[in-house]
Amino acid sequence: MPTEIVLTGLGGPEVVTAREAAEPVPGPHGVVVRTEAAGVAFAEVQMLRGRYPAQPKFPFVPGYDLVGEVVAVGGAVTSVRVGQRVAAMPRTGAWADYVEVRDRDVVPVPDDVDAAEAVAVVLNGVTAWQLLHRAAKVHSGQTVLVHGVGGGVGTLLAQLGALAGVRVIGTASASRHKVLRPLGAELVDHRTEDVPARVRELAPRGVDAVFDPLGAESLDRSWELLAPGGTLVSYGSSATMHDEGPWWTPYLRVVRRLAVWELLRLLGRTGGRRARMYYVRTNPDYTKDLSELLRLVSSGRLRPLIGRRMALRDAAEALATHMSGRVTGRIVLVPDHSGAPS
Repeated sequence: MPTEIVLTGLGGPEVVTAREAAEPVPGPHGVVVRTEAAGVAFAEVQMLRGRYPAQPKFPFVPGYDLVGEVVAVGGAVTSVRVGQRVAAMPRTGAWADYVEVRDRDVVPVPDDVDAAEAVAVVLNGVTAWQLLHRAAKVHSGQTVLVHGVGGGVGTLLAQLGALAGVRVIGTASASRHKVLRPLGAELVDHRTEDVPARVRELAPRGVDAVFDPLGAESLDRSWELLAPGGTLVSYGSSATMHDEGPWWTPYLRVVRRLAVWELLRLLGRTGGRRARMYYVRTNPDYTKDLSELLRLVSSGRLRPLIGRRMALRDAAEALATHMSGRVTGRIVLVPDHSGAPS
């Protein structure tokens, strides 16, 4: 019988369980995908703690993104065929042998792209690409600061920045530096170094963009490091994981801070600096950008960093590994039916 992974309630990896599930029957616009790989993301950690925006009620099947082969389509589906290889970002539901997604939400995947590398760009790759090219509109010769360059988005920001001729300064603990150096970023140890002082040494005039996933408490320091005309992009609140209160409180603090800077920008008092919030969305831009990323992976110009491949049934262990911070790069779940190494 097919398997799916379920989060049964708040807690840690101990609330993650596997259960048998029937293969879905597609609705009129449904596409059933036989999963080859599904990613493990920070979103699932947030879901375990009830800190993810608008997550389903427990119990539910998590899993933000997947790559697999289409095995059935609904009667109204004309854009996808059985046997086609696709990627999708359902946000939940991907940790299963078989997943139904909407036909409008799938993107073709080249046959020569490894499933784990493909799934690494479905969420993280598009986020990195859009941070660089849509949110901050960075161009060749500029300098950016990436907080958490050892994370799933950060490692791809480093590579995509290098491909675009951008100088990348990245923060990461020293234990990750050996793995990260080949990606091309100039590394700063956020645990032992004074990050603002070190960044000012490396970029005395300031940086052209800062990509900050940490939350409101980090934003003032990030803003102060911007060069005139630079852009600060907030795309998460990871440093608030253990905060008390509603999940939305940290995001409200971010929105308030960004609103102040936007008002000051409109009044001409920021030296052209601007700040904005980013959140990945499935739309025509998403489809275009994911297709371009898959072409880069297929050509060998982009190599997503895969930290570990684990069996789907080992999802609890995979989450524990992710939460431990011992692995640099994306952790990927591989269903047993794929025959891939676990």
